[in-house]
Amino acid sequence: MNLFIKKWHNFFHPSDYQNKTVKYLITGLGNIGKEYEHTRHNIGFDILDALAEKEGIEFEDKRYGSIAEFKFKGRIFILLKPSTFVNLSGKAVNYWMKKEKIPNDRLLIVVDDLALPFGVLRLRGKGSDAGHNGLKNINQVLGHNQYARLRFGIGDNFPKGRQIEYVLGKWEPDEWNALPERMEKAIEIIKSFGTIGLAQTMSQYNNK
Repeated sequence: MNLFIKKWHNFFHPSDYQNKTVKYLITGLGNIGKEYEHTRHNIGFDILDALAEKEGIEFEDKRYGSIAEFKFKGRIFILLKPSTFVNLSGKAVNYWMKKEKIPNDRLLIVVDDLALPFGVLRLRGKGSDAGHNGLKNINQVLGHNQYARLRFGIGDNFPKGRQIEYVLGKWEPDEWNALPERMEKAIEIIKSFGTIGLAQTMSQYNNK
């Protein structure tokens, strides 16, 4: 082995690449407590629960939230359901990003959206909080809004002044029956985000 090849071999060892598994933090927003289970505001929790069930994994209660993780196509997906309530989600997101050394471009927030019709899924790489208190708190804690978010449409079919009651309310029967297919599509988007990337996933799935 000549001197150049020997130096190159010592510097770039194959194990350097094998040990560098890429991690993604997928955070579903929702409120803890029985009274909030399966409400519109908790769709982020429900999607992550469906994903965990599909992968055969379970959540464990840890600091600032419940955590589960699985591997898919060489990537590690860390699922986070904050225990801080929606309005303080930033504390949990910030803690787990630092703990797992997750960069901004590998963070995805799954969140309900009043501005989208029921079941519509919209992936974006950045943006305003659009009046969502969970996103607002994440923006404040992180100090920016440069992270991906998957918005799940919950519609806005409520009388004036009844927004909170609607958001924290249960799904209508027809919506409930349609949820499994829509959540399955959300799971596809999450996995796609971590494998083929944001831009291609947006192109493939937005408005479908």
